[in-house]
Amino acid sequence: MSFELREHTADVAVAADGKTLDEAFGAVADGLAAAMCEAIPDDGDRFSFAVQAENREALLYEYLADCIYQRDVRGVLPVENRATVDRTDDGWRLDASARGVPLSAIDAREVKAVTYSEMRIEQDSDGWNAYVVFDV
Repeated sequence: MSFELREHTADVAVAADGKTLDEAFGAVADGLAAAMCEAIPDDGDRFSFAVQAENREALLYEYLADCIYQRDVRGVLPVENRATVDRTDDGWRLDASARGVPLSAIDAREVKAVTYSEMRIEQDSDGWNAYVVFDV
């Protein structure tokens, strides 16, 4: 499971991969955290949340939007992200957990929103790849 930040005009993009879809989703969320903060302390407690959507792309969007929401409402940066993705009768569900680093403990850059621009989730022989652009 890995991610890398990529330059993108007036935005920041995250390219992530994982052996499983769960790992790829978690890696994108870790990339989002890295886009907001370079040095992440060991502070913070784990918390859980869940999102649902009609398709994989919408699920990834909702997951990342909820990570930003958690930052804004809880006042924490979600790091060490773990995701479990399941197909349901109504679409898709993601159960997530993260360690919430208090924003007061870090110097964070604001990421405003997730975008659908250029979003990709693809499977290849090595696993899953995802690409997401964030508005900064």
